[in-house]
Amino acid sequence: MSQKNERDIVVLAIETSCDETAAAIVRNGREVLANVVASQIESHKRFGGVVPEVASRHHVEEITIVIEAALEEANMSLQDVTAIAVTEGPGLVGALLVGVNAAKAVAFASSKPLVPVHHIAGHIYANRIVSEFQFPLLALIVSGGHTELVLMREHGHYEVIGETRDDAAGEAYDKVARVLGMPYPGGPNIDRLAQTGDPLYPLPRIWLEPDSYDFSFSGLKSAVINLVHNMEQRGEQVNEANLAASFQASVVEVLVGKTVNAARNLNVKQVLVAGGVAANQGLRTAMNVAFQAELPNVELIIPPLALCGDNAVMIAAAGTIAYQQGRRAGLDLNANPGLQLL
Repeated sequence: MSQKNERDIVVLAIETSCDETAAAIVRNGREVLANVVASQIESHKRFGGVVPEVASRHHVEEITIVIEAALEEANMSLQDVTAIAVTEGPGLVGALLVGVNAAKAVAFASSKPLVPVHHIAGHIYANRIVSEFQFPLLALIVSGGHTELVLMREHGHYEVIGETRDDAAGEAYDKVARVLGMPYPGGPNIDRLAQTGDPLYPLPRIWLEPDSYDFSFSGLKSAVINLVHNMEQRGEQVNEANLAASFQASVVEVLVGKTVNAARNLNVKQVLVAGGVAANQGLRTAMNVAFQAELPNVELIIPPLALCGDNAVMIAAAGTIAYQQGRRAGLDLNANPGLQLL
């Protein structure tokens, strides 16, 4: 059985904020010993999106299985673990409750400290698996529910300098995919289709006020919907590949442009990309090209695809820092679906 060094911090983490039931074990915040994810995509696909009640029921069915699988994958017992970390929020309240209560039960049964973790902090810390953080750094979080620019001057401290005023980027992807008749999840389908098309349709880039780091994608989504409806009314054929490429080009140009501007103005050493949309090939390529051309001295970190979507490795990575900083929760810990990143 794998044993930990006395100075090692081995964190067992649980993540159930949406529709993935996940458990992972990470040593010292960077070494992945186990990563288990039970996806619910097939269950939610027929509904065209995540159904909270269905998600919660699946979490109840899978939670014990994924925890046991993580311990087996790491060749460890609970006695080898330093602490139990869990996503406290934000997310779907019913889904969060399953993970929080499972973590409390495991912490109580094993007499291990319980560490609450913010879901978005987890996405940021997925990048520490790739490279050690250098401060100050800037994180671009792009997912179905979040689009934010976060400045970090030290571990565990977050300053949100820009956020979406309406739709998140991933939400806009899913809504546009629905207009094109694509199945859930729509984002990866739009990304794949965009690679085969050309950005020939004139769609807006929403920059907001000069020097603003905020985002807005609702107008872009509406522009796509109006374009499709108007073409259909005129009896014209929509080239779906070109439309996907045009939509993606608009989203990516704004995400990359604002991130580059913020990184330059704030004189950061690193830029991290985090969240489910970090898996988008168009975004990954554009970020690499832009930073190599404009800010070659700033290290750009994008996590591997397996750590872009929801997973428990990221919760363990963030939980390690929280544990080192003395953060603990009692057995009265509750799910917090509206938890703010502080």
